[in-house]
Amino acid sequence: MNNTLNNTDLVKKSLRKRYFKERLFRSLGLVSIATAIIFLLILLADITSKALPAFSQTQLELTVELDRDRLGLSAQPDEAELMAADFRLVIRDALLAQFPEVTSRRDKRELYTLTSMGAEFQLRDMVIDDLSLLGQTITVPFMADDDVDAVIKGSIDRTLPESDRRVKDQKLAWIETLEASGQIDTAFNWHFFSSGDSREPEMAGIKGAILGSFYTLLVTLALSFPIAVAAAIYLEEFAPKNRFIDFIEININNLAAVPSIVFGLLGLAVFINFFTLPRSAPLVGGIVLSLMTLPTIIIASRSAIKAVPPSLREAALGLGASKMQTVFHHVLPAALPGILTGTIIGMAQALGETAPLLMIGMVAFIVDIPQSVADPATVLPIQVFLWADSPERGFLEKTSAAIMVLLFFLVAMNAIAIYLRKKFEKKW
Repeated sequence: MNNTLNNTDLVKKSLRKRYFKERLFRSLGLVSIATAIIFLLILLADITSKALPAFSQTQLELTVELDRDRLGLSAQPDEAELMAADFRLVIRDALLAQFPEVTSRRDKRELYTLTSMGAEFQLRDMVIDDLSLLGQTITVPFMADDDVDAVIKGSIDRTLPESDRRVKDQKLAWIETLEASGQIDTAFNWHFFSSGDSREPEMAGIKGAILGSFYTLLVTLALSFPIAVAAAIYLEEFAPKNRFIDFIEININNLAAVPSIVFGLLGLAVFINFFTLPRSAPLVGGIVLSLMTLPTIIIASRSAIKAVPPSLREAALGLGASKMQTVFHHVLPAALPGILTGTIIGMAQALGETAPLLMIGMVAFIVDIPQSVADPATVLPIQVFLWADSPERGFLEKTSAAIMVLLFFLVAMNAIAIYLRKKFEKKW
């Protein structure tokens, strides 16, 4: 009887100990997940708080007189004449009319920095679009300089002594005068999404980087998807089981773990130096990223094909279908959701890559918007890298805003992958 009680106590004690370990392990798991979520929220909150100012732009309203003689234009100017006209001069005239007390050359140079260097191009484009503006006096909301923008957004503390402030007292007084007269306002920064890179923070945009990323991923998808799916089908359905095939499979798995910069070195040595393809072009970037993405898509495609039950193949073969018909008419459509999911995840990985593209020259400063896969371009991750390395204060918020755009595309691509998997997934 005593032995039975002792055994029961030992079993209960053992159970309590095991249950305690299970509760402890579960608690540690929950704490780990909660910690990861907290750090993620802190990161997102920090990026968002720094990025939000980049989505608004300070504008300075000035009344300009578009006099033909002052602009140096003829009665019927053509586009080439308008492109060469001195629109900066009429903007300076408007600033001097606003502050007639400014007379010295040094003060004038400081006054002219209230508007962005792109203000003259903004006015020029307005006149080219509507020639009837010539000869009129109009009020135009010009893009303000990045220092003015920083003062209005509070990035530069007005209460600091002049020696500790980037904006001096005289310029600050002009800003406050314009602010009091209602000539300074903020609007949504469409320029950020419609222009390319620039040395001036207020003029810099991500359109060139977005199109560069689009062309690069287009080349990557066009090369990697058909090759990877064909390789997966062959290895899973047609390849014989021998040492050579085992060697190929091992190398595919190993390639998935190769550092991405190695692919960049390969692209530099082979595609640029040997085949002399254009440097800094999405064409080369897409080829390099397709090599890097191939193992990911092959492994995902093989897993999807392997998940198709053998009974589906046997039924098709039993009804007289050939091996090729069985694979392409039955197995491949059934595995397509998994293949697409793996492809989208691979493309998302390629979108966030920087190191291989640095090696092929896509880190160059590119102002023009790329029009094809052969034009010089950069991509979003490298644009973030370039802006983060810039000393100007205005590029800090542009960097965070570009990170937000990049995260949006990455989250969207992963969400599409999850949606496709849930929508087309079949339970066997």
